Amino acid sequence: MTPKQKAKELVNKFHIKVLDREGTSAMNEFESKQCALIAVDEIIEVLSNDINPLVNYWQEVKQEIEKLWHNKQQ
Repeated sequence: MTPKQKAKELVNKFHIKVLDREGTSAMNEFESKQCALIAVDEIIEVLSNDINPLVNYWQEVKQEIEKLWHNKQQ
C-alpha cells in the first residue's frame, strides 16, 4: 500500500469507526485527520527506537495525511 493510500485509509477508519448514538460519524474530517496523525506519530516514535526502514514509510504516511488537510483548505 502506498503512503498516500495508507493515509486515506487511516483517516477514513477514524471517521467511520467513531460513531455517535445515531450511528453517524461523531468526528468531522479535521478531527479524523488529527487522530490519524496522533496514531502515526506514536508508530514513528516506537519505530524510531530501533533502526527500522518502516520509519520512512510512516513519515511519508504522515506527510500524506497533512496534505489531505492542506489540500482541502485551498
